[in-house]
Amino acid sequence: MDSSNQKSDEIELSVRNQSSKWVLNSADPPGVLQQVFQSIKNKVFHHSHKKYSASARVVAVVSSIFPALKWGRNYNASKFKNDLIAGLTLASLSIPQSIGYAALANLDPQYGLYGSVVPPLIYSVMGSSQELAIGPVAVVSLLISSMISKLVDPAADPLSYRKLVFTATFFAGSFQALFGVLRLGFVIDFLSHAAIVGFMAGAAIVIGLQQLKSLLGISHFTTKTDVVSVLEAVVNSFHTTTWYPLNIVLGCSFLIFILITRFIGKKNKKLFWLPAISPVISVILSTLIVYLTRADEHGVKIIKHFQGGLNPSSLHQLEFNGPHLAQVAKIGFICAIIALTEAVAVGRSFASIKGYNLDGNKEMVAMGFMNIAGSMSSCYVTTGSFSRTAVNYSAGCASGVSNVVMSVSVVISLQLLTKLLYYTPIAILASIILSALPGLIDYNEAYHIWKLDKKDFLACAAAFFGVLFVSVEIGLLVAVGVSFGRLILNSIRSDIEELGRLPGTDIFCDKSQYPGVVDVSGVAIIRLHSASFCFANANPIKERYVSVSVGLPVL
Repeated sequence: MDSSNQKSDEIELSVRNQSSKWVLNSADPPGVLQQVFQSIKNKVFHHSHKKYSASARVVAVVSSIFPALKWGRNYNASKFKNDLIAGLTLASLSIPQSIGYAALANLDPQYGLYGSVVPPLIYSVMGSSQELAIGPVAVVSLLISSMISKLVDPAADPLSYRKLVFTATFFAGSFQALFGVLRLGFVIDFLSHAAIVGFMAGAAIVIGLQQLKSLLGISHFTTKTDVVSVLEAVVNSFHTTTWYPLNIVLGCSFLIFILITRFIGKKNKKLFWLPAISPVISVILSTLIVYLTRADEHGVKIIKHFQGGLNPSSLHQLEFNGPHLAQVAKIGFICAIIALTEAVAVGRSFASIKGYNLDGNKEMVAMGFMNIAGSMSSCYVTTGSFSRTAVNYSAGCASGVSNVVMSVSVVISLQLLTKLLYYTPIAILASIILSALPGLIDYNEAYHIWKLDKKDFLACAAAFFGVLFVSVEIGLLVAVGVSFGRLILNSIRSDIEELGRLPGTDIFCDKSQYPGVVDVSGVAIIRLHSASFCFANANPIKERYVSVSVGLPVL
């Protein structure tokens, strides 16, 4: 008996010694580079691929990078017919919109169209959304113009301005791809939904005010974006600029036309195509009016020179050793966050309608690579547009091929139709941009946030007024700051419930909600509305409850 006990003691001692060796001689934790490599390995070489052969694993890896290889196996003529109709409908909207957004970004018209050629092609094979329509968008165009114009005046030195735009686009794509590869999707969650609602509404008003330059035919306008500076520029133009009422008449007339067709399209879903083609109809009709009446000789400002042809290479225009490199990288980071936030939100909304899940990290990788390629092919930052995605969905798109059809249509336009747009009035581009802005202002959601959470509404209002009265980047910074402040405040001053037992049960409920609960003798039971109990909120909790419950243990 003693020998067996002695033997068991020896075994136990041996196990303890071995465990001690494991603890004392444990390997060093993986370094940062090793963690990054492991993250990339897990992203590309998924664990579920190990049970397959080498060739099958290669196919699985390539398919995960290019989702088009998966849905392409079941693609047929019927789906192509739907995509063809959707793509052509999409092109009729994206062509005039892209030209207008290029003007908003202080670029020549062709650069807007370039953004509807290369990026959509890349996204169609790398993106996981079936409905997302890719191209320039209003908010990112405003960000580009408002921030880069502070570094280089686009009117005085357009070449240097374009170089900084393409470099910022490269940085934006690099950040987006890096976020996806390292699974950093949580970065875009730093902008709360309330902050995004306020930011978009403020940006929409700023964009609308910027269009007064085109609607009123003002030659010299402020580069600032706050409402006070813009209104001052308009008032000053009364004394320094000759007014031509035909610009206002043309712009407002076709703005009303576009809004009426949108109203008809909402009332009758079968006429979804009418608001989609109304912008291109406006461009065609207004161009004919100006050409036939020679209105350009009477003060109507027109596009004039419009360079056609395929996207020229801009690789040689990327600047990585200039004096503004740090500022351009910061601009690229901000554009990357805003573009990703909009695209992922729009993509997930329509994915939920169709009943499939959207992989946010894959979307980031696709967005990143398409913007990197775009920066090398004369494009500025592109992303998923809500208005064009809604048209794409309503037109019955079946896959990303609708983006391909749209891209091919834009290429044909660049090759054949640019000379026909010489007499297109700039006021029409302003009216097209203005017609897209109501979709950025969500009154109902702002009211819902107000009713649901007053603190969340504070972030919404801060972002709105920051964009409106200071600048776009300050409004964005305020939105992030208020969101962080709210998180910290909720952690430090978290709500506390005092609980009591429901009579005859072992269930404990909030006293304020269930007045009939009974106290447990000698014990104060509380519940924190916080995910953590740490040094940041320990003292406030102690001051609020333990001090008033002297002598009672707190659970």
